[in-house]
Amino acid sequence: MFNYAFLIPIFPLLAFVLIVFFLNRNNRVSALTAVAGIFAAGVVAYLVLFEAISKGGELAQHPFFQTLPLFLQLPTGAIQFQVGVLIDPIVAMMLFMVTTVCLMIFIYSIGYMQHSHTDEHGHHHVTDDPRYARFFAYISLFACGMLGLVISSNLFQFFLFWEIMGLCSYLLIGFWSIRKPNEHHIDDAQTVRAKFASLKAFLTTRVGDTIFFVGLVFLYIQSGDLNFPKIFTAENLEHLAEAQALPGLPWVTLIALLILGGTIGKSAQFPLHVWLPDAMEGPTPVSALIHAATMVAAGVFLIARTYPLFITAAETGGPVMTAVAIVGAFTALFAGTIGVAQDDIKRVLAYSTVSQLGFMVAALGIGAYVAGAFHLITHAFFKALLFMSAGSVIHGVGTNDMMNMGGLRKKMPITTTVFIIGALALAGIPPLAGFWSKDEIIAHAFEQMQHGETVGTIVFIFLAIAAFFTAFYMTRQIFLTFFGEGRDHHAYDHAHESPTVMWAPLAVLAVFAATIGFINATPLGINFFEHFVGEGWMGIAHAGEEFEAGPFNPTVALTSTGLAVAGIVLGWLIYGWKPLKHGQRDPLSRIPLIWQVLRNKYYADELYGLVIAQKSGSEGKTGTADSVRVQPGLFIRFIGWIADVSAAFDKAIVDGLVNLAAAIGRLFSAISGWIDHTIVDGLVNVVGIFTDMVGDAIKLIQTGRVQNYLLIAIAGVALFAFLFLIK
Repeated sequence: MFNYAFLIPIFPLLAFVLIVFFLNRNNRVSALTAVAGIFAAGVVAYLVLFEAISKGGELAQHPFFQTLPLFLQLPTGAIQFQVGVLIDPIVAMMLFMVTTVCLMIFIYSIGYMQHSHTDEHGHHHVTDDPRYARFFAYISLFACGMLGLVISSNLFQFFLFWEIMGLCSYLLIGFWSIRKPNEHHIDDAQTVRAKFASLKAFLTTRVGDTIFFVGLVFLYIQSGDLNFPKIFTAENLEHLAEAQALPGLPWVTLIALLILGGTIGKSAQFPLHVWLPDAMEGPTPVSALIHAATMVAAGVFLIARTYPLFITAAETGGPVMTAVAIVGAFTALFAGTIGVAQDDIKRVLAYSTVSQLGFMVAALGIGAYVAGAFHLITHAFFKALLFMSAGSVIHGVGTNDMMNMGGLRKKMPITTTVFIIGALALAGIPPLAGFWSKDEIIAHAFEQMQHGETVGTIVFIFLAIAAFFTAFYMTRQIFLTFFGEGRDHHAYDHAHESPTVMWAPLAVLAVFAATIGFINATPLGINFFEHFVGEGWMGIAHAGEEFEAGPFNPTVALTSTGLAVAGIVLGWLIYGWKPLKHGQRDPLSRIPLIWQVLRNKYYADELYGLVIAQKSGSEGKTGTADSVRVQPGLFIRFIGWIADVSAAFDKAIVDGLVNLAAAIGRLFSAISGWIDHTIVDGLVNVVGIFTDMVGDAIKLIQTGRVQNYLLIAIAGVALFAFLFLIK
């Protein structure tokens, strides 16, 4: 089946083309076409996985590499980039994860993109979103981008699909940036938020993409190729390690740092994390796609895909792996604390995603390749489950604000059950999926701490604290949303369980969230994922030996589980023991300084991002465009001030000097013109006038009569004779 792997991204791409050009007038056919496209991709992906499993560890040492027909080659001077397919164990697992999660999201979207409202006569209506078919076209292209990226055989092809996802994220985050008069599910405020959120996401990720692209250029210059099997040869890695970009800085270190920049942008790591929480303005299925199956997962996969470069950089003594570990660990804790103080049900999950991506990046930074990749797979299932469950809640109550929810377990029992399963998996409660993958990461950091490694110690402490906060804010979210009494009677009365087309995918994902961790349940003697994925990369045999998963550590398992339980208990004490009632403020707000800092996300947007928020005191104007505050941060305003100063300098000084030079040139031109006109032309004109006067005088003797000429001649001869005789 490896020979047919190229079809995997083709199927959703074909669905996109069919919907855009032929089927967009029929909403149901468009939706079914999108589902059929991702289903077909999933069938091939599963067959590829089964074949990959049958080959075992040999596939890691000798990946399947296939170039596609000549017409898909990209000429670049003397070298052609060959569009191709590369299949190894991590690719096979990613294809399984992406197609499975995307299929559930696509099916779920059929119901989610239908909106209900009650008209002025009290009649209940259910209508399709006005851009229903367009939505399914966009998510099909989004899936194509991720699947194409996963199977890419070279980094240039990888980057092309990477940018396709960037475009799709922009289109889908801003999907509701336009509102028609008959659209009741969104208001004018949301159109403003969606517009600026999409711009914020697009521009912020472009920063990381630009850094990544510079790394690709340097890698291409130094290696002469971007195909993975060629750039990961021992000879090329040795060359990159020995060649110096700067004194004391090998090329491999610089290139790896630039690739890390791409991951920081795409996977929303600090400091480029600011775009992801605002990406919640898109429809919830988009949030699930971005946070679970596509987009942010691509950033972590980028490091996993280019891991030999990071290993080589570490062997040269460079700071790359340390940078990866510190960025990931800090982001995990940083975002985890912010999630404690958010009231938007999706925004809490957004900061959770940033935090969990930090776990994965930190794992790769400390050499826990298997654990990081494992958490990437398990996280996709329970995070998609959580976002889609949150979307089910929003679909049922008509608001994102958890302070206006409460008591929903009575109205939405299925959603409540699957959400709790996802939350416990995220918190790391055994035996759910998150426990097995997060525990491996923390165990690896603990092992390094025992060996006295500073980076391992920092990572262990940060991730352990982040695990506690994860359990706490998920418990807070559960009790604010599903328990206690309804704090907004209108929302509570409106609440209802989602239709089957929405909760059925949630049930499937809940099963995966509960069981997928058992593919690498080390204490049970199951090490399938470790043996399948951790054998090496592109023929680098020693890699799997150096970065394999460590043995199960009961101390670490008890510690991480204890921290999770402690977070749950604290959450219950604050929010569950005495549930909040209508009008009550959050108990944590009694610590005003910490509360304000966390609620305002450490003021990162105010410092260097773009603030997109409801204006204070605008409750009475909620839903209007002018109730939204959009304000650039200090850094952006500083850059704007620099731009204004530069423009003024350009206009006053640069343009002034240019204009002065032009004025001097015009002066010299005027003087030269006067000299030419007065002196040069005057002398020429005097000669002409004199010649004309002489001509006028001489022409008087020209009568045309022979007798006159003879008379003059005789007179002249007589005159000369007379003068001769006198002399």
